Amino acid sequence: MAENILRKLVNNSQMAINDGVYEIDVNLQKSTRNFLNAIRTNPHATLLTEVKFSSPSLGKIRTMTDPVSIANQMIAGGSKALSVLTQPHLFHGLPEYFMKIREAVDVPMLMKDIMIDKIQIDAAKKIGADYMLVIQSLYDQKFLSDIDDFIDYGHRQGLQILLEVHTKQELNSALETKADLIGINNRNLDTLEIDLKTTKDILSENKQSRPVISESGINTPEDIQYLKKCGADAFLIGSSIMQSDNIEEQVKKLVNAY
Repeated sequence: MAENILRKLVNNSQMAINDGVYEIDVNLQKSTRNFLNAIRTNPHATLLTEVKFSSPSLGKIRTMTDPVSIANQMIAGGSKALSVLTQPHLFHGLPEYFMKIREAVDVPMLMKDIMIDKIQIDAAKKIGADYMLVIQSLYDQKFLSDIDDFIDYGHRQGLQILLEVHTKQELNSALETKADLIGINNRNLDTLEIDLKTTKDILSENKQSRPVISESGINTPEDIQYLKKCGADAFLIGSSIMQSDNIEEQVKKLVNAY
């Protein structure tokens, strides 16, 4: 039996909340740019690149260095938006990293965390996030209740919602909500296994109007071409860029997949 990683992720967020990680006293401005516009108008692959130093599946990904320098290299390579981990447990993220990057760049930014409580949404607003992550399976598996209220609260705080799914059933539930973007995670959060076919399977019978971001396991321009054919509109890429010796070049190569 796979250890229930979702439960662990929820517990980690609760721990971070209890530790005061999200008690933040700033008021940073979000981006002046529109990520949905970028997705619609970009002739190349639209990347949402992720600044992360560790993950549950890979452990340490990159030695802790200046997150702002990494963010700038990603943007120089053509990334249209950034995802920044704010979860300390398992991901070695912090709201502070997000804030440093937010003060330095004007691209749209996603606060990447396991969002379970409105205090995290308040934090997202204060640190200048444009997007917050909501995970459908946390609701479908009854770790959390009332997704509509949670999304509505995010919208009232001026945030857009990236709602992440992993199955067709979750996608159907997600499309009932007012989420702005749908993310398809190619990683099964229960087993941490990755399969790019997840995006293909979920989108195979689904012509839907909201933009879709394919997430996890994307390493090469060929992966991006494959996922685009499957119906993905944009691509969230973290590890394969963070592990690269030349972040800017790696991003450029992926952006130019088409």
